[in-house]
Amino acid sequence: MTAYVSPLVALERAAIGYGGRALLEGVDLAVAPGAFLALVGPNGGGKTTVIRSLLGALPLVGGHLVRPRPVRVGYVPQREHVDPVWPFTAGEVALMGRIPGLGPWRRPGAADRDAVRRAMATVGVEHLADAPYGELSGGQRQRTLIARALAAEPELLVLDEPTNGMDPAAELATMDLLEELHRGGGLAIVMVSHRLEAVANYARALAFVDKDQRLFRVGLLEAMLRPEALGALYGRPVAVREVDGRRVVYPVNGRAGEHGRRA
Repeated sequence: MTAYVSPLVALERAAIGYGGRALLEGVDLAVAPGAFLALVGPNGGGKTTVIRSLLGALPLVGGHLVRPRPVRVGYVPQREHVDPVWPFTAGEVALMGRIPGLGPWRRPGAADRDAVRRAMATVGVEHLADAPYGELSGGQRQRTLIARALAAEPELLVLDEPTNGMDPAAELATMDLLEELHRGGGLAIVMVSHRLEAVANYARALAFVDKDQRLFRVGLLEAMLRPEALGALYGRPVAVREVDGRRVVYPVNGRAGEHGRRA
């Protein structure tokens, strides 16, 4: 018998939306310790709304948000939402991750700066601590924002479209970094992406989200990569194959996707 593991946070039969109007209903989503979950769906499909609801930043229209105990959360917003003209260095941006835990009137101390140095070293940007944030490349800014989240020493790391706008090499490097962080043990990761192929080789579970179809479906990776689940998200046959050890997702004609080889 498998022992029950209490989730870090969960939505139970949740209705999520804005102004009392539900965009999605009946949402059941539990994030266990050590999970690696990716929310996938079209742009504007409601993925960020689900994340905001899960974190308690957006009140539920109905249902329940369950948090069995206080959980340290590190949040990485979409890079485009962080103004690159901030007059801060990369180290100062990363230090912002310590602010919520300081309490009123307390200034960052040696322990806080040590935590920031460790976080920046973990993501490989410690040498950029004194560089102006606005002069960093897109990939370096993303790693700095991840360092900011890690500086809070979280149990749950939440990232909103962390690879959006990146070239393939930078996207791969970012996903490899997240896999390394997850493999380090103990850290649960929840991320949003509109690119299934970006997460299909990394996440352990997927949630398909599309408010226009009233679709919310979550499951382990292998189950969610089956043709019937993919077809529900994309509205057409989709196949998954393995090429050089990596999963590749592509549309197919007619009923061919139902017989394609799965990774």
